[in-house]
Amino acid sequence: MTEQANKDSQKINEEVEMETDPQTQAAEPGEGAEEDRAPDQNDDQRDREVLVKKIAEQTAEIEALKKKNDELNSRMLRTQADFDNFRKRTNKEKTDSRKFRAQDLVSDMLEILDNFQRALAVETTSEDGQSLKKGMEMVLSKLEDALKKEGVEEIPSLNQPFDPNVHQAVMQEESAEHESGTVIQVLQAGYTLNGRVIRPAMVKVSA
Repeated sequence: MTEQANKDSQKINEEVEMETDPQTQAAEPGEGAEEDRAPDQNDDQRDREVLVKKIAEQTAEIEALKKKNDELNSRMLRTQADFDNFRKRTNKEKTDSRKFRAQDLVSDMLEILDNFQRALAVETTSEDGQSLKKGMEMVLSKLEDALKKEGVEEIPSLNQPFDPNVHQAVMQEESAEHESGTVIQVLQAGYTLNGRVIRPAMVKVSA
């Protein structure tokens, strides 16, 4: 009886030791934790990869939008510059059209002006001739005033250095009184219309 009781007591003590053994307790939950953490780590890795891929796609999309925006801005600036140039050119054409609308008429009037000046250059001593000359001077004065209002100006030529932009040399002559290349005689007056040469002056130049 006593021997059986000792065996039972020893068995109970062994079971208690197994339950209280820290190595046994650590092993069992440890194995489960290892198994639980492995799937979590795989999920985290996949989530990171998906996030990195999404960020890369969004970055590429942003860069593409920036490039497209730059192209649109550049195109808009070019279009605006073209429009500004067109507007300036159109305004200049309108201004020139207003300034030079009478150019053909003025060119014809210059021939009449020349005839008046030639007629007045003729010397006359008779009373009738003097009266006629005064009348022609009055007409010539009014004609010159009308041309000036349109922007017509005579080109300064006599005793001026020869300028091929406004002078047309038709004769050349030695002159001790003038430097070489000086206009010494105006054969036909030249004129500008609002700064544009409509007829160069025909001149004689010193050699």
